[in-house]
Order: sequence, then structure tokens, then C-alpha cells
Amino acid sequence: MNIEILYLTIDDYQELKEAMILSYQHMPASYWKEHHISKLLSIFPEGQIVVKVDGQIAGCALSIITEQRKVDYPHTYREITGNYTFDTHTPKGDILYGVDIFIKPEFRGMRLGRRMYDFRKELCEKLNLKGIVFGGRIPNYHKHADTLTPKKYIEKIRAKEIDDPVLNFQLSNDFYPVRILKNYLEGDELSKEFAVLLKWENIYFEMKSKKTQVNKTVVRLGLVQWQMRPYKSIEDLMEQVEFFVDALSGYKSDFALFPEFFNAPLMAKYNDLSEPDAIRELAKYTETIVKEFLKLSVSYNINIITGSMPEIINGSLHNTGYLCRRDGSVERYEKIHVTPDEDRVWGLKGGDQVKAFDTDCGKIGILICYDVEFPELGRLLADEDIDILFVPFLTDTQNAYARVRYCAQSRAIENECYVAITGSVGNLPKVQNMDIQYSQSMVFTPCDFPFPVNGIKSEATPNTEMILICDVDLDLLTELHNFGSVRNLKDRRHDIYKVIKTT
Repeated sequence: MNIEILYLTIDDYQELKEAMILSYQHMPASYWKEHHISKLLSIFPEGQIVVKVDGQIAGCALSIITEQRKVDYPHTYREITGNYTFDTHTPKGDILYGVDIFIKPEFRGMRLGRRMYDFRKELCEKLNLKGIVFGGRIPNYHKHADTLTPKKYIEKIRAKEIDDPVLNFQLSNDFYPVRILKNYLEGDELSKEFAVLLKWENIYFEMKSKKTQVNKTVVRLGLVQWQMRPYKSIEDLMEQVEFFVDALSGYKSDFALFPEFFNAPLMAKYNDLSEPDAIRELAKYTETIVKEFLKLSVSYNINIITGSMPEIINGSLHNTGYLCRRDGSVERYEKIHVTPDEDRVWGLKGGDQVKAFDTDCGKIGILICYDVEFPELGRLLADEDIDILFVPFLTDTQNAYARVRYCAQSRAIENECYVAITGSVGNLPKVQNMDIQYSQSMVFTPCDFPFPVNGIKSEATPNTEMILICDVDLDLLTELHNFGSVRNLKDRRHDIYKVIKTT
């Protein structure tokens, strides 16, 4: 699956028309004519976007710029669009007006609408507009029109006493109701031609400035400190996974990091087998789990680092994980150094891939547990210009944890990057070789003036199930690389030594 937000072009029109007809089956005039779209593209091309899934139009958002004074008073859809001519578009206006937004029925539930709203917000900030307004339909109002006024209807929606999927979605995207608009959209029988004027305010708006906003470089990390507990099925396990993904997405995290072997509780049903046979049974779940993770990353609009799971590759057992990007793409990584215990008890084999990954929030590296104790791997990733190093781990005792913790912090200092680590807590008495776990999730930084003096940005409560959310500023790394008190990367003596990747 590939998800893209693209500018609308006139070449998209025929497919767009079909998508509109399917999306507005209850409306008398269910699509814009080609000359309408052509007009919008000629007067405000950057305000017209589509979201495509695997090259197919899944949704669209259309908008114009107008003046706030024109929307502060009651108006109709026909009036605000200039009788559908869009002559009301004012390039020097101060507010973005949402003309239309829809998602085709087959793509609903993937939170694609949220992506388009986020695009509009970014456009609003870039153009230094006061905010976004639009008339929001209330398509379930016809069910309550005999007993509730529109005002009471909205109050009950906000109190969660009744449900209106369209208005609920808009409220969940930081829009708030300003007033009721009567006779807003002709023929909207489901809403009884009422609408709610909804508004989002741009807190970065500068009254006397039209400066282009600098691209945001603050990235929000979400770490899952996972509680090992019995699960009856893979469905129960993934229900708990989705709970954490949902929570982190609700806090607008850009990444969700899970621990190494977080799915080990599923081995309990194979406890009658030998340790090597039990973990190979566990490996049979990996493909299904990865597919579910990928669905969650798209649905919740968050990049997910799946920790690690056993996987059989060409007959050999490996410790692998996946980066599931929110655009629908996926990458695989693997543990290079297996521990003596993993070799002796399970017969795990080390991998041979060390590479950085591009994401929409900078370049990242991923090392699984023991790998972070080998500084060469971190240096190889630093040579690929990573900004963040993620380390999913699994440790049983405090001294084992200390090795991971202090080596990870060293990687942050010497490679001038952020390092995020997370593991599991609790006990698994019915899983051999996985009896006890100890973890304290942390986010480390380099040690220089822009960062915490001790190099610890954030830390979780030890041995307690929780999530850790932390913001990191990638611009500070650029500053450090060039103007730091010391410059570990620039000051390396390549004339004496170097680290070389051989594969």
C-alpha cells in the first residue's frame, strides 16, 4: 500500500468525478463539474489536493481564501462560493475556507481525512492565515430534528450522548463550533439544510508578517514499555498493541517503538516443546503480526518500529523487526549480534544488514538490544547521517539492562544523535527462557548546552507498564554538528582509523 497526498490536476477529473458521486450518494448534485475544478486550479492550485492509495484517488479537499469578515456573519454555501463561481476567492485574504472534503466509502476508517486536514493546517501556517473555517454538515440531524434544535443537537454530540460521525470527526481534529448556519446547503435533507460553522485557529499567525514558516523539525517519540502477560491468542496480543498505538497517535506521536520479543507470551502454549521448537512455533506468527502493524501505522498515521520477533529465513532462525511507515511502506532490519544465550538455547543466527532508513521525520537507525553494545554499528549508521537511533531491547536483570542503557547513551554522545530505548517488564512463568524482565525506557541526547546536562531527555518509571512520550528537535543536532563545544563526528582521525561496512 502506498499513500500519497498530491496536488489535484485537471487530468484527475474523470476519476475525481466518480469518487465524488460515490461519496455523496445522498446529495441531489453529487459532484463538481469540470469547469468548477478548472476554475479552482487556476485561482488557487495549492489549495486543491487529493489523497491517493496505490495510485487511486481515495479522497479530495478543495479550498479558497477569503476574508474573515465575510464569514463572521451568517451565510450560505452558495454565497460563500459566489454562486459556485469561486469569485469570492481573495488571494490577499486572511482565512482559508474549506469548500469540500470527502473520502470514498471504501477508504473510510483509514484516517485519511485527518491527513488532509493536517495538510490544510500546514498550508494555513505557510500562508500566514488566521485559520480555517467551513460549514460542517450534520447528516444525522434528520433523526433528531423532531425533538432537538440544532443547538441542542450539537450539545448532545459534544457530551457524547448522540453520535454524528461527520461532526465528531471534525471536532476531533481541533475544530470548534462558532455558530449554526441556516439554509446553508440546498438539498441537504439529512442535515435539514443546517450546518455548523467550524473553525481552527492558527496560533502561529503574525498580523503584520507574511513570512514563510520554517518546516517543523520537532519530532515526537512514543516508547512502549511493554508488560509481559499471558495472551490466549494473537488477536488478544494485537488488541493490546492497538491500544498503545491508539494512545500514542492520540498524542500526535510520529513514532511508536515496541520492545524486542514483545510477542514472547504467545510461546506459552508451546511450553511442552523444547526451547528451540517453541520459538520456531512463535516465528510462524511473525508475518501476520507485521501485516497488522502495517495496517495500524496507516490507520493511526504513525511510524511504527515493531521491536523484534523471531523469523525463519532460508531455514535459519533470525531476530528481526520491521519499520512500518505511515505512508504504507515497510522495511526490514535484523539483529547482527546474537547473545550467547540466544545462540545456545534457541540457535539464533546473526543477520548481515546494517542500514539507515529515511522517514518523514528524518533519517533513523535501528539496533536490537545487544547490537547497541558494539560501537562500530552506531558509527556506521552515523556515517549515513541518522538523526535518531532506536533500540528495542529485552533484558532480564538490572546488570543486563545497565549494559544496554549505558552503551546506548554512549552512542548518543559519540554519534551526535538522539537514542531511544525501550524494553519489557513483568514475568512469564509459563515461557521457558523468558522468565523475568527488567526495563526502564529512556531517550538520550548528546551532552552539550542545547541539551539536558546529563544527556537524558526523558525516562520512564522502572519496571512499570507505561508509555513514554518525548519531543526531540532535529535542528539542535545540526547546530551541534557545526558549533558544538566538541564535535565527535568532525574531529575523527580518518588518517589513523576508520570503520568500514563490508557488505
